[in-house]
Amino acid sequence: MLDDVELVPMIQEGDLDAFETLYHKYKNELYRTALVITRDRGAAEELLQDCFLRAYDHMDRVDGCSSLRPWLHRIIVNLSYNWAAKKRLRLISIEDIFGRLLRTSRNSPERAFEREELLEVVYEAVRSLSMPQRVVIVLFYLQGFSLAEIASMVDCPVGTVKSRLHYARKILRKKLMADTRISWEVAYELLSS
Repeated sequence: MLDDVELVPMIQEGDLDAFETLYHKYKNELYRTALVITRDRGAAEELLQDCFLRAYDHMDRVDGCSSLRPWLHRIIVNLSYNWAAKKRLRLISIEDIFGRLLRTSRNSPERAFEREELLEVVYEAVRSLSMPQRVVIVLFYLQGFSLAEIASMVDCPVGTVKSRLHYARKILRKKLMADTRISWEVAYELLSS
């Protein structure tokens, strides 16, 4: 598969096959990001299409960068923010994020029940976060972006991203440690990184 540095000039020259390659390379993770933020499959699909239309329209602004991943995520995050503002939703169901964090190799029925209960507690805590904090949690934990990449995507200084992540973890840790359904050791371990 061609890398982004090779695809960009081809797309800029009107090569639709190169653009299709770019689409298939990033569509799944962009869709997941939009879905986690909007909690609406239809909206996530629509935003994904809009993201790629905007990317195609603005491809002439891209210079020889090594990866379009952060740029595309910035587009999808901004589109998701705008969609959410119009819908006035409380955003982000974080199932994918904490599902990834809490995967277990043991699949006993008891362990599965414990995991489901723990996930529900975590989801409730995450839903209580402000939208900016939830978005930072999504981009950091689910998508694995660096703080600098997140700062670029949400158009704020790296210090602001660090602050949002710090306070989001602090809030989550406090809520999780106060919840009697899970042990404080588990709550602390979840968000100690």
